[in-house]
Amino acid sequence: MSTIAAQFATRGKKCIAIGRNYAAHIKELNNATPTEPFFFLKPTSSYALTPDSKVEIPRGVVVHHEVELGVVIGKGGRDISAANALDHVAGYTLAIDYTGRNMQDAVKAKGLPWSAAKGFDTFCPVGKFIPKSEIEDPHNLRLWYKINGSTKQDDSTGLMLYRIPQLIEHVSGIMTLEEGDLILTGTPQGVGPIAEGDKVTAGLEKPDGTVLDQLEHVVKAREGGYEFKGK
Repeated sequence: MSTIAAQFATRGKKCIAIGRNYAAHIKELNNATPTEPFFFLKPTSSYALTPDSKVEIPRGVVVHHEVELGVVIGKGGRDISAANALDHVAGYTLAIDYTGRNMQDAVKAKGLPWSAAKGFDTFCPVGKFIPKSEIEDPHNLRLWYKINGSTKQDDSTGLMLYRIPQLIEHVSGIMTLEEGDLILTGTPQGVGPIAEGDKVTAGLEKPDGTVLDQLEHVVKAREGGYEFKGK
């Protein structure tokens, strides 16, 4: 096992987040369906929660949750073929891609990038490293997300439009993948806002109900720092 891959949360260099990879999620946000995999980058600094294990809501920002399966790269490469792509995977993780939705909507309307809306500290909580050997089929897993015990997202990774080998082929044709890199594979339907004081839980399970990992944290308002004023 790659040591760097197992420690991806502290030693990985980049987080590649696939967008619009579940049809129902595309529809709920009124987005166009991509004709090829579409991605953006999140900073690895967004993996860490606050010292008291909380997700922060920046001032003036409407934050939405997006639960995802993460793919951890164990062997780097460039121009990796889909046929060989899984040989480059070391394992998987449970992740949440938090998004400043009102910020994202504002900059999208101007044709500007949305790095800031995706890149705040605490905006990508990640779970433990799950070795590839523990997951027989990454496209047959259950992803779920709850707020205060109420289920908001609950779907199968089998609903991905572009599967993991295709994602690795596409991304590695644009940029070299390195050990410890994390690919977020997209979120299913049900995204929505979180609020200060919410207790959130997310899970990744096998079809038989075996729990692979769970994440749990509380939401708090960030004091100071950037304030979005709706411009």
